[in-house]
Amino acid sequence: MSEAGRLRIGIDLGGTKIAGIALAPDGTTRAETRVPTPRGDYAGTLAAIAGLVAALESEAGADGASVGIGMPGAVSRHNGLIKNANSVWLNGQPFAGDIAARLGRPVRVENDANCLAVSEAVDGAGAGAEIVWAVILGTGVGSGIALRGQALTGRNAIAGEWGHNPLPWPRDDERPGPACYCGRRGCIETWLSGPGLAADHLLRTGETRTGEEIVTAALAGEPGAAATMARYLDRLARGLAHVVNVLDPDVIVLGGGLSRIESVVTALPQRIAPHVFSDAFDTPVRASLHGDASGVRGAAWLWGPEA
Repeated sequence: MSEAGRLRIGIDLGGTKIAGIALAPDGTTRAETRVPTPRGDYAGTLAAIAGLVAALESEAGADGASVGIGMPGAVSRHNGLIKNANSVWLNGQPFAGDIAARLGRPVRVENDANCLAVSEAVDGAGAGAEIVWAVILGTGVGSGIALRGQALTGRNAIAGEWGHNPLPWPRDDERPGPACYCGRRGCIETWLSGPGLAADHLLRTGETRTGEEIVTAALAGEPGAAATMARYLDRLARGLAHVVNVLDPDVIVLGGGLSRIESVVTALPQRIAPHVFSDAFDTPVRASLHGDASGVRGAAWLWGPEA
């Protein structure tokens, strides 16, 4: 198979499942599958990925595909080992080298939020934009940056690690902020994740509800839930504006469960604007086009259109 016609395989290595996709050169899906993640089992994880790649190539009727892998955490520029992964059995392992050896070909490994950014920059909600900032709002909070369709990793492999910065312009009642698993307090993730939304609602109302239940109640007009969502949107707007003032992206793409709420997406630009250091703010804020498939598609596109 020529380079121009090469199949691209993407693997999204999550904490509970490993998803795989095979893309034709034009971005159409040739095959896709998923398996449970062998939690706590590093060797089992390598075997599961190798099995997925073989299955995808067989179903697509092509071998020698390029392989990209999106995962939590990052490959350390210092020693080549995995760091910062919440799938902790990967930390400290030479994952990129091990899976390349297992597959017998070069493999590109990238943070899963960066894969979201690449996917949406190539053929998603940020297609054609030079700088795409993709934000994940779900069980955790993270972000990735795509520059001209390619992941921006950074010198320390932490570009886009937005969730573990402090909430900008905190009010007195937001200090010092909730404790975060990283050892600090008041991280953006503690405020803007689904669990963070639920914790804020419990603190203010005494009600134990999931993020989804809070959103549903707010849309139905329940005052307590509506107030919780108003605080959430204000904090989200401040968090986004802080990065706009540094990165000035061409488009902001939202992924994760909370991005599916149209009222959240549409309300953000006017809430962000007062915090942006500019005479005008017209950066579009969009929900991801590919939704839950963005991560695995972005992993496939790590090799770029030239692969």
